[in-house]
Parts: sequence; structure tokens; C-alpha cells
Amino acid sequence: MRALPQKLVRSNEFYLFLVIVVLAIVIQARSGQFFTANNLVDIANAMVVPGIFAVGAFMVLVSGGIDVSFPALASLAVYATTRILVDAGYEGDLWLPFLIVMAIGAVLGSLNGWFASRFAVPVLIITLGTASVFSGIMQGALGSVQIPNIPPAMSEFGRATLFVATNPDSGLTSNMPMSFLLLVGVVLAAFVMLRYTTFGRGIYALGGDESAASRAGFNVRRMKFWLYVIVGVIASIAGLVRTSMMDQMHPTNLLGMELMVIAAVVLGGTAITGGTGTLTGAMLGTLLIVIVQNSMILVGVPTFWQGFALGVLIIVGTGISAVQLTRARKRKTALI
Repeated sequence: MRALPQKLVRSNEFYLFLVIVVLAIVIQARSGQFFTANNLVDIANAMVVPGIFAVGAFMVLVSGGIDVSFPALASLAVYATTRILVDAGYEGDLWLPFLIVMAIGAVLGSLNGWFASRFAVPVLIITLGTASVFSGIMQGALGSVQIPNIPPAMSEFGRATLFVATNPDSGLTSNMPMSFLLLVGVVLAAFVMLRYTTFGRGIYALGGDESAASRAGFNVRRMKFWLYVIVGVIASIAGLVRTSMMDQMHPTNLLGMELMVIAAVVLGGTAITGGTGTLTGAMLGTLLIVIVQNSMILVGVPTFWQGFALGVLIIVGTGISAVQLTRARKRKTALI
């Protein structure tokens, strides 16, 4: 019983949770609105897309890579899907949009996976290149334009709600989107895969020491390839959710989210060099950034300071990761 509190206090997630609690109390003291039902639902709503993205970014970071292409991948996958369905006049059920977008996401992810598994080039460089390729295909080959009328099934999914929360003082209401369940499902599926499968353990092994993982019997090339296929599928799901919630397809809406998402995952305790980290930490990091972005207006901070705050969080997250890496190296040196 004593070991549990000690383990809890030593974990990065515990301190991140305390930061979130303190921040929430400060915002509540300044605005009196943070703990209202509609604000909490708004935060959960804002968590959905970055949260799904964070699952994929977390898996890549744990494996020892940094993927910056997932917003461009998601944009291309969902734009192509929406364009195909709109041109075909599709008015059927939601399963077909999901099937198409996931298939396209898997194909695009396999491109990242092929390069990452075949060439000894940092994943950051590979995905910088593929991000430009994906954006170029969307804007050049497909001639991307805003699509105001998306298929009815996607529109209905974006409007579907679990419940409506009402602020008793102001009367403002907020809808808890059905897509929040999708975020929960993606997180649970990733948790089971990482915790209870050989493939999941191999992802951590890749980030710890790729050579050691190969000696331990893991097929490094195959694992890298399928990792990026899975991440491509996850990113494409996030893209479809965002398009459905916006009730329109905007080709550039997702671009630029990579910094926020990677910062959230690193803030959650995932080492920038790979090998360590938890999904719980990644979700807490995402929650912290969403709270900072969504709650500034409540305390009267101008919205242009959001970029400043995000930059500070990126620096802090990178600093935490650097400190963790330094401590790990010192422990290894002491053991030798």
C-alpha cells in the first residue's frame, strides 16, 4: 500500500494533474465560470480532435520518431473522401465515409511507414517531406476548395449529441458531441494494443533501443511500417470528425495543429527520444493545452496571447523531456 503513493508522487502525470487543478481553480476564481456545466462540456468538445491526434502522435514519439505530417495527411484523406461522396451524390449511412477515409489514411500512412522502415533518416525529416507532398496533392492535383455541403450522414454525425448542458446563471447551453465517444474508443483501443499486445510492447522497445529490439526478436521494419499505417488511420478519423463537427470541408483547417499536439504529448511525460510515456499523460497534456486555449477569454486575456502561451508550453514540455533524459543517462552511468 505504501508503494502506490510513492509511485504516484514520482509520476509526471501526478504533477501535471496538480497543475490542471490549480489552473482550473485560478480560472474559476477569476471568472466564476470554469466549473459551470456548459464550460466543462465545451472543454470536452474541444478535446475530441486534438485528443485523437494525440493518440497517434504519442505512439510515434514512444517509438522514437516525431511525425509532423498527420494534419496534412488527415486533410488530404478527408478532403478526398468528401469530394468523392459529394460528387457521387451519396446520401447513405456513415459507415462508407469512415471506411473510405480510413482506407485513404492507411495508404497515406503506409508512405510514411515505407520511408521510415527502409531508410535511416530521422522520421521528422521524412514527415516534413510527406506533409508537403500531401498538401501539394490536395491543393494541386485535387484543386482543393471549401466544400460547404458535406454528405448528410457526416453532417448528422457532427450534430449528434449525448446530452445538453445548461449554465444556470447565463442560460447558455453546450452540446456534448457523440464524437466524444469516438475519442474514448480510440484511446481505449490504443491502450489495449500498447499494454497487452506484442506489437505494443515492440513500439516501446523501438523507442528504447532499436538495435536491442531487433536482437530481442522484433521485426523492426515491419513494426515501423504498420505503426505509421495505424497512425494514418487514426489521423484520418480525427479529420473526418473535425469536418463533420464543422458541417463543412475546409482544406486548411487542420494544418498547423502538429505543434500543439506534439507539445501536449511531451507535456504529458513522453520522452522526445522515445521509449517512455503513457496515454494518460498524453491525454492530460492535451487537456492542459485545451484549457489554456479555451479559458483565456474567461479571465479576460486577449486571444492573441494564445500563441505565446502555446510557445511557453512547448518550451516547458521540451525542457521536462530534456531533464528526464539527463536523469536517465545519469542513472545508467551510475550503474556502470
